Amino acid sequence: MTSPTRPFKRRVAFTALALACAAGALTFAVRAADDKAAAAAPARAALSVNVTQPQTMALPLRVSANGNIAAWQEASVGTEANGLRLASVLVNVGDVVKRGQVLATFAPDTMLSDVAQVRAAVAEAEATLADASANAQRARGLQATGALSEAAINQYLTAERTAKARLDAQRALAQTQQLRLRQTQVLAPDFGVISARSATVGAVLPAGQELFRMIRQGRLEWRAEVAASDMAQLKPGMAALVTAGGAPAIKGTLRMVAPTVDPQTRNGLVYVDLPPAAGAARAGMFARGEFDVGSGSGLTLPQSAVLLRDGFSYVLRVGPDSKLTQLKVGVGRRLGDRIEITSGVEPATRVVAAGGGFLGDGDPVRVVDAVAARPLPAAALK
Repeated sequence: MTSPTRPFKRRVAFTALALACAAGALTFAVRAADDKAAAAAPARAALSVNVTQPQTMALPLRVSANGNIAAWQEASVGTEANGLRLASVLVNVGDVVKRGQVLATFAPDTMLSDVAQVRAAVAEAEATLADASANAQRARGLQATGALSEAAINQYLTAERTAKARLDAQRALAQTQQLRLRQTQVLAPDFGVISARSATVGAVLPAGQELFRMIRQGRLEWRAEVAASDMAQLKPGMAALVTAGGAPAIKGTLRMVAPTVDPQTRNGLVYVDLPPAAGAARAGMFARGEFDVGSGSGLTLPQSAVLLRDGFSYVLRVGPDSKLTQLKVGVGRRLGDRIEITSGVEPATRVVAAGGGFLGDGDPVRVVDAVAARPLPAAALK
C-alpha cells in the first residue's frame, strides 16, 4: 500500500528544483547585462598629464675625479742654534705670518757672553797689529842704512803679517758670533699660515729641531686621481670645479699632470691650484671635482620626466591609446634642469613631463597641451 505522503514530497522537491533553476538563470542574465554595460562604458583617465619629447642639446664634456686637498708647499721651520733654551713662542696654529716675522726666541745670555769675549779678542788683535805695523815701518826705514840685519827686518815684517792675520781671524769669529746671536730669533721664511707647532717654552733644543710647519703663501692644491684613459684629455690651464665638505664648488686651475701612472690602480695624479680664498677647503680634506674638457650633443629630457625606482631610471611613454608604458632609460650628464638620456627612448617618443610618481605602467591618462609661458607685464618687472 502506497503512503499518502510520498506524492506530496515529490511535488515539493520538483517545486524547489524549479525555483533554483529560475534563480540561476536570472543571476546569469544580470551578470551578462552588467558585463555588457561595463564593456560599453568608456575607460576613465587616471590623471591629466602634459607630455614632452627628447630634445637634442649641446652638453659639456667633463672628466670626474676624486682626491685630497693638500698644501701647495709646506715649509719646516726649525732652530739653527744648538743647545739653547727656548724663551718664548709668539705664534700658534692657524696664525697668518709675514716673511721675516719673529716666531720664537731663544735665551741669548750665552750668545751675548760669547759676543763680548770675541769683541775683546778683536780689540786685542787690533792693538797687536798696530804695534807690529809700527815696528815693521821703522824696519823698512832702516833697511837702506844697514843698521838692521835682513833677518831682523824680515822678523818685523812677518810679525806684522801675523798680527794682521790674527785680526782677520778674530773679526771672522766675531761675525760668526753675531750670526749665532741672530739665530736666537726664529724667523718666518715666507708669508703663509702656521699649520703645526711643536715648540715648547723652556725646552733646550739641538740644531735642526723642527719648531713649526707652515703652508707657504697660504696656497692649497687639489691632488686628484684620474683614470689613465682620461689623462690625455687634461691639459694645464683647464678649469676645474672642486667640491669639498658639502661647501659650494671652488673654481681651480689645472697646474700639472703627473708624468707617471700608478701600476696598481691605473690612476694618475693631477695638481689643481685653488684660489687663496678657498672657502671651507682645508688641507687633508677629501674632495670631488670635474674638469671641463669640451662639449658634445645629446638627447635630453626635463629631470621631472625621469623617475628613479629601485635604483634605475625610468620614463613613462604615452602610447597612441593614451596608456602608459614604463621604459627603463640610461642617463648621463646634467645641465640645469635637464638630463641626458643615453638609451631607452627615441627622439619622437612622447613621455610624461611631470607627475610620473603618481602613475604606473598601464595607467590610462588624458593628454593636455602645456600652457605656454606668457610674458610678465611691464609693471611686474619693475
